[in-house]
Amino acid sequence: MKHQFKMQTIIVFGASGQLGSCLKHVANDRALDNIHFLSSAEGNILDEVALDIVFEKYKPAFAINCAAYTAVDKAEDEIEQARAINKTGAANLARQCKKHSAVLVQTSTDFVFKGDVASPRTEDDETDPIGVYGLTKLEGEQAIAEIFDEYYTIRTSWLYSEYGNNFMKTMIKLGAERDLLKIIADQVGTPTYAIDLAGAIFDIIASDKKAYGIYHYSNEGVTSWYDFAKAIFDIAKIDVKVLPIRTSEYPTKAKRPAFSVMDKAKIKNTFGIEIPYWRDSLKKASPPAL
Repeated sequence: MKHQFKMQTIIVFGASGQLGSCLKHVANDRALDNIHFLSSAEGNILDEVALDIVFEKYKPAFAINCAAYTAVDKAEDEIEQARAINKTGAANLARQCKKHSAVLVQTSTDFVFKGDVASPRTEDDETDPIGVYGLTKLEGEQAIAEIFDEYYTIRTSWLYSEYGNNFMKTMIKLGAERDLLKIIADQVGTPTYAIDLAGAIFDIIASDKKAYGIYHYSNEGVTSWYDFAKAIFDIAKIDVKVLPIRTSEYPTKAKRPAFSVMDKAKIKNTFGIEIPYWRDSLKKASPPAL
């Protein structure tokens, strides 16, 4: 559902990343204006003095935080860097939003869950991250909630698009270079086309509802990384042999949730958002990606 957009000033932090780029794409597609995509220099979420100047300058009704430390394995060694961006930066933005009467839209992750329960996770389910990335994103969620109430925290999963670095683009690159790929088949979740997520964020803002809190958003359906890769190659017509492997055969620094499918009933019922099936969205990902 696309709501009629009201003229409210929006500022976007982390604008050069994958989701920031998708927000820009959707804003252009919907002819939305009064949205300011901040450079990392102007929109440094770790500089509270600079943030205060930004909020005074733009006087936003909404601030969207796409800035995040997302290097899951590196985070195991760079704990303080991850915590600075994912927790402290989020808290800084929450304080500025509270001071300047703006609503914060924060992005979070399925990695806040342990992933050992094979049923879709709801917003009220217990969080128990098994790695530094998930832990610091959860700490960011909690820091925001402790500071003020006027926020939307949107947890998402397996984000991909034509922009930035992501699984889809990596698979297309490797599929063109190799004859055989081994892909993990025992981690199950849902891919999310970042263009769809960007659209949902604008729909929430435009709804003019004050139903603040935590929401889950991914595309519909359930798949494994192996099946996701097979779908990418099928749609892109790339001829490469793909073998399924267990997580234990591909050790990584950080543990990943084995099952991280999220229940989306709350966001659909609250905002009337229609969520596409993951494979349908994968088909929409446009050249040069697919």
